[in-house]
Amino acid sequence: MEKIKNKKGMEYCIVRTYSAGVFAGWYDTKIKGQEGIIYNARRLWYWEGAASLSELAVSGTRKPENCKFPITVKKIILKQIIEIIVCTKKGKNSIEGVPVWSAQN
Repeated sequence: MEKIKNKKGMEYCIVRTYSAGVFAGWYDTKIKGQEGIIYNARRLWYWEGAASLSELAVSGTRKPENCKFPITVKKIILKQIIEIIVCTKKGKNSIEGVPVWSAQN
C-alpha cells in the first residue's frame, strides 16, 4: 500500500465513531465537526494489554500478539466521530507494530 507523503496538518490519532468502530491513523485535523478523514487507517477491532483507548494511545499495548488490527487502508471517511485521541510516538509505534490480523490467520 502506498503511504501518504504529506502529513502536514495531520496527527496520528485513535478515532472512535458512533457506530463504525475505532480506527487509528493520520487524522486530518483541518476537518471540523463529526466527519473526518483518516489516512493509513487501521481498524482497532480488538485489543489486549491496554485498559482503555487512552492507555493504548499513550503507552501502546503490552500484548500485541493478542490484538486484532486488520490491514491498513489508504483512506477512510468517517461520519459520526465522537472521540479523537492524539497518540504519542510510543502509542503510534505500538499500534503500527501489531501484526495484521485476518480471518485467514
